[in-house]
Amino acid sequence: MSTKYVFVLGGVTSSLGKGIISASLAKLLQARGLSVTIQKFDPYINVDPGTLNPYEHGECYVTEDGAETDLDLGHYERFLNVFTSRANNVTTGKIYRTVIDKEREGAYLGKTVQVVPHITDEIKRRMLNLGKTGKYDVIITELGGTVGDIESLPFVEAVRQLQWELPDEDCLVVHLTLVPYLSAAKELKTKPTQHSVRMLQQNGVHPDVIVCRTEHPLPAEIRRKVALFCNVRINAVIESIDAKSIYEVPLLMVKEKLDELVLKKFQLSAIDNTPDLAKWRSFLDRLFNPKNEVNIALVGKYVELQDAYKSILESFIHAGAENECKVNVHSIHSEHITASTVDGFLKDMDGILVAPGFGERGIEGKIVAIEYARINKIPFLGICLGMQMAVIEYSRNVLKLEDAMTTEIKANAKNPVIDLMEDQKSLTAKGGTMRLGKYQCRIEEGSLAHRIYKTLDISERHRHRYEMNNTYVDMLAQAGLIPSGKNNDTGLVEIVELPEHPFFIGVQFHPELKSTPENPHPLFVSLVEAALKRKLS
Repeated sequence: MSTKYVFVLGGVTSSLGKGIISASLAKLLQARGLSVTIQKFDPYINVDPGTLNPYEHGECYVTEDGAETDLDLGHYERFLNVFTSRANNVTTGKIYRTVIDKEREGAYLGKTVQVVPHITDEIKRRMLNLGKTGKYDVIITELGGTVGDIESLPFVEAVRQLQWELPDEDCLVVHLTLVPYLSAAKELKTKPTQHSVRMLQQNGVHPDVIVCRTEHPLPAEIRRKVALFCNVRINAVIESIDAKSIYEVPLLMVKEKLDELVLKKFQLSAIDNTPDLAKWRSFLDRLFNPKNEVNIALVGKYVELQDAYKSILESFIHAGAENECKVNVHSIHSEHITASTVDGFLKDMDGILVAPGFGERGIEGKIVAIEYARINKIPFLGICLGMQMAVIEYSRNVLKLEDAMTTEIKANAKNPVIDLMEDQKSLTAKGGTMRLGKYQCRIEEGSLAHRIYKTLDISERHRHRYEMNNTYVDMLAQAGLIPSGKNNDTGLVEIVELPEHPFFIGVQFHPELKSTPENPHPLFVSLVEAALKRKLS
């Protein structure tokens, strides 16, 4: 069987949910026994989102192999429960860098290098790349941006060429568009969808399926109108109505028979298989029917933009469902926390998570929040910078090293309890040079980390340059802050905890990147469990 390709493009406006539709379709095809992966093509010129401010593009999602990627890859992994890789995210920057490098090597034999065919050929090569591995039955490719964007044109042209080059039964184009509701007129309007499809067709791409994002159900006459003016069958007009949770979208797409539509076009026998969504339905049942409720503070510096901590917020959803408990996450800006305000922010919290981040802004507020959690015995989890701030807080307030600091903020700190890793000191380039991806960690037997993970050897994903300074490890351990997890190869501390506290743990890695609905991360599950225990005690 030849590999099948689905291309998902968006129109009218951004943020309609191309990633969720792509992941939902992939989930349904996977549930019918097919091997599926999803890739994201982003039209921005950055080589990857690693150097982007979270306010620009949301969180930077890190894969097992250390690629800094778009946050949509997080959705792909959470829905499919399968790891992605650096091959699953491509940007204009990567495309152009590859083509320019080839030109410098003389690979084009003196030809004039142009957008067509050289850039579009490189885009097509990467679109088909994963299909050539033989691992997948279906490759779903999501194109970032919106049809009509100047920067998206080479990608749309590449899809046009592939729609022409690939056999008819191997290629399908999905166009996600908006059908707005005008409250004054009390009616749904299809004109934006018609214009979007027309623009796509002017670029030579003909959608096989039109998915209509809407706040209200699509009546039959609206579907007929879209089908008529957009040149698709009426059953290829799919309603994507607002859902209670993104995790409900696959079930909504089952009702709309999106997966059947795709399988018929691809002529796949998997259409005879009933989708196995038992685990997914069980997760949704627990999610929508909680027995308890807890309040957890998310202390960070990018809280104005929800997508900046997307994986953390999703991890709380997974952990809450696992505990049959609704988790109310209260996002608190660390810049607003001081010794005089901290009680007002945190006194009613059942748990506290101090989030990752970079730079000086807001770190003193994080330190105050951690001291509050430690003294008041509130369950605490610190991630990456959150763990580093826990080390600084303990060094200052327990060891009385008043000038304890990270060299990220104060290069000449007298007590640099957090310091730049040795292999980072000679680097000058910022992009793709951090400690990235999967690394091993050995856990101390009998520790809180051991009780949480129920194993002594784990691997987690990293994204950092600074690490706990080993010069201070013994001093801190003697004072009560235990290094309960270390990397065997480097001896660097990965986990710290306070045995005298009900639940106080900091981790240098990013556990949120591996949490999924079907495999919620044990650190988040345990934090919610500890928060619930505190609330009920």
